Amino acid sequence: MSYNQYGYNQGGQPPQQQYGQYNQQQQGGYAPSPHAGYRPAPPPGGAPPPPSGQGYPPSQQYGRPAPPARPQGPPPGSDPQLWNWFTAVDTDRSGQLSVDELQRALVNGDWSPFNIETVRTMVNMFDKDNSGTIDFNEFAGLWKYIEDWKRCFQTFDADNSGNIDHKEMSNALKTFGYNLSDQFIRVLVQKFDKYGHSTGKGNITFDNFVQACVTVKTLTDSFRQFDTDNDGWIQINYEQFLELVIRQR
Repeated sequence: MSYNQYGYNQGGQPPQQQYGQYNQQQQGGYAPSPHAGYRPAPPPGGAPPPPSGQGYPPSQQYGRPAPPARPQGPPPGSDPQLWNWFTAVDTDRSGQLSVDELQRALVNGDWSPFNIETVRTMVNMFDKDNSGTIDFNEFAGLWKYIEDWKRCFQTFDADNSGNIDHKEMSNALKTFGYNLSDQFIRVLVQKFDKYGHSTGKGNITFDNFVQACVTVKTLTDSFRQFDTDNDGWIQINYEQFLELVIRQR
């Protein structure tokens, strides 16, 4: 395998598909709105009194700490709309987004939910304090990353289908600087085709396109650590191979 420096093209017109957008749609575009799965904020002044004749409040409320206070507005200089999205997705009002919370808020162009592994990969990339969650500032960086990939995806989605097929994937990887065989491209597309097409004509949705490209890049970076003469060939022992693979998990 030979390769060049990895990068990606951020060109192209604004995409028509709603890749990576917040999982709510209103007339005229995306905007935060109540979601059936979101928990409403508690009423002012705390929990309401129990209905007449029912006595004490439910016992499961005893000893529970009050929900952490959330800032009433976006941090100075931040995007108010992005703040609204963040607070809508933060269903437990912790000020942090978990992998599950973020995954529920992201959809592909065909309205399928994001691959949880893709979401976990992105959270790990932007979780600077290794908390397993992301705060608003980390979320803002992740959102820009998604927008960059969205423009990249639109560039290579030549037929505007909302998916990347074998030919489009080959074009994308060549543009990124990877000289890979047609056989490998077919294996890659089949691996990341979430609908499990077995005919060799599979398609990759936006989330799995990101996951596939990141996987190729991270494996290439690991390969380069052993390819000291940069000739595209390496010789490693069994434990080195295991280490190379485990580091990608």
